[in-house]
Amino acid sequence: MSSDLSRGLQDAQVASFVNQLRVSGYAERTIRKRRSVATAFARWAKRKKLALADLDESQVTKFLGRSHRPSKHRIALERASVRLFLRHLRPDAERPDPPAQATSPLADELARYVSYLRTERGLAENSILVYSPFIKNFLTDRVARNGALSLRTLDGSAVKDFLLDRLRGRSSEWSRLLATALRSFLRFLFLRGETAFDLSRALPTVRRWRQAEVPTFLSSDDVEGVLSGTDRANSRGRRDYAILLLLARLGLRAGEVQTLEISDIRWRTGEIVIHGKGRTVDRLPLLSDVGEALARYLQDRGVSASRRVFLRTIAPHVGLAGPAAIGHVVRVALARVGISRSSRGAAHIFRHSLATKMIHQGASIPEIAEVLRHRSQNTTEIYAKVDFEALRGVARSWPGTGGVR
Repeated sequence: MSSDLSRGLQDAQVASFVNQLRVSGYAERTIRKRRSVATAFARWAKRKKLALADLDESQVTKFLGRSHRPSKHRIALERASVRLFLRHLRPDAERPDPPAQATSPLADELARYVSYLRTERGLAENSILVYSPFIKNFLTDRVARNGALSLRTLDGSAVKDFLLDRLRGRSSEWSRLLATALRSFLRFLFLRGETAFDLSRALPTVRRWRQAEVPTFLSSDDVEGVLSGTDRANSRGRRDYAILLLLARLGLRAGEVQTLEISDIRWRTGEIVIHGKGRTVDRLPLLSDVGEALARYLQDRGVSASRRVFLRTIAPHVGLAGPAAIGHVVRVALARVGISRSSRGAAHIFRHSLATKMIHQGASIPEIAEVLRHRSQNTTEIYAKVDFEALRGVARSWPGTGGVR
């Protein structure tokens, strides 16, 4: 491709850009607006005698600040359109190289630890995102106290002081995660020979009563009410209905639904491949209602380069950004039938509900553990607490007046 913007090349580039927008699923009205902006930008760049290599964010700002004074809405439209056009003209513009920055011992140490988690421990990206901020905070604290990283002088009392200072006013779950991340990092330092002793043993455990809570769940009637309350007359509704069925019928986690790909649905064998926690791969039966819902959604899912099953309904039609998008679908569906849920772990309520239903129908703990794909049955035992009728049969009567006789 030539590096200038001659008249002929300009027309071809705009036409190619428009075709890409159409393939990506943009509405014709939006395409017309973006084509108009792209044409104006190409002509402006030609008048300024700019080469493709010169078209960066600073030139976008100059283009937006030209003589006329459009509304804020128009500026936002033009900025978004020009950026899309630049990505089409020069694909590497989508992820420009970051400006060179001087590395620091703190950043290098954190990068080594993250690489260890990813390559040697095989942690999922979500887990790495949880651990990293805790360790960055710990390393920053070391630099603030000593003026340097000085990990070789680290001792057990310094580790305990850091932990105890951070636990004040925090929840038990936050405290547990901090202790877990710090214990992992200290083991990493010992394995690399950066500390003489395994200081992870110096960390006190965070008290958290095992199975102290009763899982929040929906009754079978509520689950069916949420499903039936989902409007399947449009593509968004059919997508959301298929998502809800996967959660309710198979007990999938939000991340497992979000990362599901078309090749994971095995129509001929009637199974669905699930990429679960710890990089496990499981095969579950493709239930008839789940398969029918997926088929109906995929029929009008539209053309997309993404192999993910569930796509954004607003262009560009790419895979959902993360598990939080599944949680949003669940919260909207619950609110539609008058059920409120906090933003944290909303999608997991269907997993709890499936286990509770199985308990009420007489399923054993090993059977539930197999369906939910728990590594340990200890995780599943908490669902025994939701069988209230069975618990009444083994609970001792409360003593009356005068005590037990």
